[in-house]
Amino acid sequence: MSDYLVALLVGVVEGLTEFLPVSSTAHIILTQALLGMRLDNPFWKMFTVVIQLGAILSVVVYFRARLLAFVQSFLASFSRSRSPQSESQSGSDPAVSKPWWQHPLALVLISFVVTAIPCYLMDELIGENLERPWVIGASMLLGGIAMLWIDRVYSPIAKTHSVERMTMGQAIFIGAAQILAATFPGTSRSMATIAAGQIMGLSRPAALEFSFFLSIPVMLAASGFKLLQFILKSPIEIGTSEWLTLGIGFITSFVVALAVIAWFMNWVKSQGFAPFAIYRMVVGVAVILWLGS
Repeated sequence: MSDYLVALLVGVVEGLTEFLPVSSTAHIILTQALLGMRLDNPFWKMFTVVIQLGAILSVVVYFRARLLAFVQSFLASFSRSRSPQSESQSGSDPAVSKPWWQHPLALVLISFVVTAIPCYLMDELIGENLERPWVIGASMLLGGIAMLWIDRVYSPIAKTHSVERMTMGQAIFIGAAQILAATFPGTSRSMATIAAGQIMGLSRPAALEFSFFLSIPVMLAASGFKLLQFILKSPIEIGTSEWLTLGIGFITSFVVALAVIAWFMNWVKSQGFAPFAIYRMVVGVAVILWLGS
C-alpha cells in the first residue's frame, strides 16, 4: 500500500475519532497495526502529530465566530473589573457580567494548566502506555461503562446549560479528569472532559462545547511538545514525497474533523452518548480478545 493511501486512511480515522468520545489514540494505533505500519518509525510518529494539528484547526474554523465573541467579551469583562463605573455596560451577556477570572476563556486556561503540569511530569509513563495494547483495550471497555452510567445518571439533573455559566470548580475538575485520559490511552480526552463536565452539572451540549474549546490549548501544547522532541532528538530528513504524505494526512484530518464537529454538535442537542459508550465497550472487548488469542 502506498504511503499516500496510508496517509489518506489514517487522516480519515483521525478526523472521525479525535472529537468523538471513542479515543482517537486507540483508533490510530489499531489502524497502524492493521495496515502493517512500523509503530516505531520516526516519520510515522511525527505524521500522527501533524494530523492532530489538522483536527485542531477544524475546531478553530468551526467555532471562529464564537471564539471571537469570547475574546471580545473577555476584554470587556477585564475592563469592567478595573472600572466599576462600567457596570451598566455588561448588558445581558453573562460572560461579561462575571469577573474576568471566571470568564469562559479564563476557565479554559485554568483547566489547561491543571492538565498540562502533571502530564508533563508523567510524559515517560504516558509514552510507555502508548505501547501497551492491553491498556488501550481495558481503557476503552471501562471508559465505555463509566460513560454510559454517567450519561444516564447525571444528564437529567444538569443545571449548567452554557459555558458562560460555568464555575472555576467545574473547570478544575474537568482539567483533572483529562490527566486520566492522557495517562491511559483509550480513555479518550473527549470522553474524560464530557463525563467530568456532566458529573459537575453541565448539560450535554455545554460539556461538549467546553471539551472542544479545551482541546485547542491542550492539543496544541501536546502536539507542539512532541514535534519539538522529534526535532531535537531524532531529526527526520523530509523530501517531496514525505511533505506530500504529511499534507494529505493534514488536509484529510481537517476536512473530516470539521464535518464530524458539525454533526456531533447537532446530534448531542437531541441524543445522548449511549451509542458511543456501547461502541467503546465492543471495541474494548474485541481488543482484549484479540490480545488473548
